[in-house]
Amino acid sequence: MALATATPGGAPSVRMVLLKDSAERGLVFYSHYTSRKGRELAANPLAALLFHWSPLGRQVRVEGRVEHLPAEESDAYFATRPRDAQVGAHASRQSESLISREHLELRLAEAEFEGPVPRPRTWGGFLLVPTAWEFWQHRASRLHDRFRYELDPPGAWRIERLFP
Repeated sequence: MALATATPGGAPSVRMVLLKDSAERGLVFYSHYTSRKGRELAANPLAALLFHWSPLGRQVRVEGRVEHLPAEESDAYFATRPRDAQVGAHASRQSESLISREHLELRLAEAEFEGPVPRPRTWGGFLLVPTAWEFWQHRASRLHDRFRYELDPPGAWRIERLFP
């Protein structure tokens, strides 16, 4: 899915992330808290997600507030990751400047662990709690179908059809 964040000043940023869970509480993904996305979400916890299925002519947009998952959930998921990915989470300073590929490989070699690899404190789960969903379906006429579900303050979803 594409994850869009913004700086406190409103400068946008978008990147692809893996959806790891979807439930009534929201949508879950994992990353470094100190990455660009992590820093932007710490300063401005509003974000948007986009799922696009071109062959099906459909997309879904989701908007909401993002929060950290509890440490126990991040620990449990981290333990299921391949060992190389666990060690890589320790070696990478995601989104920071890197001198060379060799420097990254040196950091990786220095990050080896005996036994289980602990989750870095700077890595964990994020939960996007939806406040709006938009469903789009392609039509050859370009008069696409669009429906927006928006959460009203009392907790009910308001549904409206949008112009294409």
